[in-house]
Amino acid sequence: MKSIHTLAAIAAGLSLSLTASAQEQATTASSTGSHRPIPPSDQMFRKSIWRQVDLREKQNKPMFSEGKEITRIILDAVKRGELQAYKNDSLTSTFNSQEVRGNASYVDEAVKLTDEEKAAGFSEKDLNGGSDDGWGTPAPKAGAKSTAAKTVRQPKLGANGKPMKDKKGKVIMETVAVAPPAPAAPIGNEYRPKDLYEMEVKEDMIFDKKRSRMYHDIKSITLLVPSTLPSNVSGIEKPIGTFKYSDLVKVFRANPENAIWFNPENDAQHKNLADAFELWLFNSYITKVSNAGDSRLDDIYGGAQQGILAAQQTSADLIEYEYNLWSF
Repeated sequence: MKSIHTLAAIAAGLSLSLTASAQEQATTASSTGSHRPIPPSDQMFRKSIWRQVDLREKQNKPMFSEGKEITRIILDAVKRGELQAYKNDSLTSTFNSQEVRGNASYVDEAVKLTDEEKAAGFSEKDLNGGSDDGWGTPAPKAGAKSTAAKTVRQPKLGANGKPMKDKKGKVIMETVAVAPPAPAAPIGNEYRPKDLYEMEVKEDMIFDKKRSRMYHDIKSITLLVPSTLPSNVSGIEKPIGTFKYSDLVKVFRANPENAIWFNPENDAQHKNLADAFELWLFNSYITKVSNAGDSRLDDIYGGAQQGILAAQQTSADLIEYEYNLWSF
């Protein structure tokens, strides 16, 4: 009889531990940005994949329609404080809204002479007023004006912070140097939503053995400043911010009037952006597959062209792997 009670207690303890483990797994999965996490115990195969999305492509234009660009929806949500931005797809360190706004802005370059102006005889000293006022009268020399403004007379302060006085009771004056005014800060300009046409999607391709199908479990989406923009003087892609996909779904659902996938064939059948991602109504190409060196395909295969060919081969290999699971 005692042995029966002992077995019952052990069984109850195991069931409680399994329940706690399942809850812990679900919580951990959702914290990674997954909207519909799949328990690790149901995952027979998983591969992390990074995809590049060019919103200028014909298949992607429905989520980049005029005035309802996905980039506009995301950045506006950040400004309103509805969406948290992260520094990278590890989703551990965060950006505040001002930092995201700075990442989505560029600074005007200094005014320079064109080649035609240089050929006409103008020089750099002719900028900002030049050597005269445009009518032949010499412009005032900046040196003399700045010299007069370098010092100023003011009361001399004692250790207690109050003006010092001489024996006759007069305030003692002293001449002190004044720092020149700081140069005006460079003007920052925010990129237009139409300028930000590149995104990076991180996903886990998971074969769920319980449901016997492959899932695209999106973890995060990163907005990028394209390297080809003239205002991007660095010439490389710059991340603006990374966003949890689960957070983005909430933002898309909360803004059904603007967060739409535009249906060019039927205005009565526009879809929410969350549904567009769920139905995979966009085109992308693979740029990285999880590997020991955390290297992109173009780095592994030695060039951009080889990287594109490797992306096509990787996509075909993943489809073939899923097919083989059903065949054998």
